[in-house]
Amino acid sequence: MTYHYTELNINSCGQGNCSGKDANEQKPLRMPAWLRRPLTSNKQFFSTSQLIDDLELFTVCKEANCPNRQECYSSGTATFLILGETCTRNCRFCNIHPGKTLPLDPQEPQRVAKAAQTLGLKHVVITSVTRDDLPDGGAGHFAAVIGAVRGVLPQSTIEVLIPDFQGSEEALHKVIAAKPDVINHNIETHYALYSAVRPQADYRQSLELLRRVHASGNIAKSGLMVGLGETDEQVYEVIRDLHTAGCSIITVGQYLPPSKEHHKLDRYVTPQQFEEYAAYGKSLGVKHMFSAPLVRSSYHAGNFVK
Repeated sequence: MTYHYTELNINSCGQGNCSGKDANEQKPLRMPAWLRRPLTSNKQFFSTSQLIDDLELFTVCKEANCPNRQECYSSGTATFLILGETCTRNCRFCNIHPGKTLPLDPQEPQRVAKAAQTLGLKHVVITSVTRDDLPDGGAGHFAAVIGAVRGVLPQSTIEVLIPDFQGSEEALHKVIAAKPDVINHNIETHYALYSAVRPQADYRQSLELLRRVHASGNIAKSGLMVGLGETDEQVYEVIRDLHTAGCSIITVGQYLPPSKEHHKLDRYVTPQQFEEYAAYGKSLGVKHMFSAPLVRSSYHAGNFVK
């Protein structure tokens, strides 16, 4: 399997597309109209939120401060975050806090299943923090959650968004053996930005994981963000690499820094450019390209499985 790489000159600010000025001297970018949306909530929003709290569960919608949480909770959907709320890594784009982790909760699979059943989910999305402290990275726990959900919702489809398990093929096969319908692992950005954006991860390792997922006969999915300092050509390169690895579903969305302490926003990409990303992926043969400013990995994820 061949992957394509292009060299990038990184400026002193640690990002591509940088003007060379001190990052502190640059004025903050004004959020464009296409990213502004009303924060409206209905009764379903509060009942979904209450259910999550009552079952002592976490969602990536809340913990990662997703801009689509109002919409998803209001429609009675949520993406479950398992393996705790503390991550062993410190990616510069992520709102989930790193720190000391707690032991696994053996009752979590049943609680996730109960929440999914109560919400009547037709497509269940499960993700996690990264747990490099566990021998299998939490793969066995993923399998337990998949099994619990399958037990109460046998007709529903299940999608998992997994960490890289530090490249462990044995850990990955624990998830594959549990037979989710979609296995997602986000590449996040171009490899040249990994040292600044996700220094504890490895671009080639992530591509290899996706290749293994595809080779096993499963649906492989991945996603990336734009606005981290990449060029459009680098976005196309990542899409090519994901296609070569066997991904049939690729998502592309706008990076929005959770705070001033996170990785600096480099640009706002226009909706028209997002359409060009999608058109390029489809021209390669990618079956599903979901590319728009507010797209996130699990946003309307069930549409692809249908």
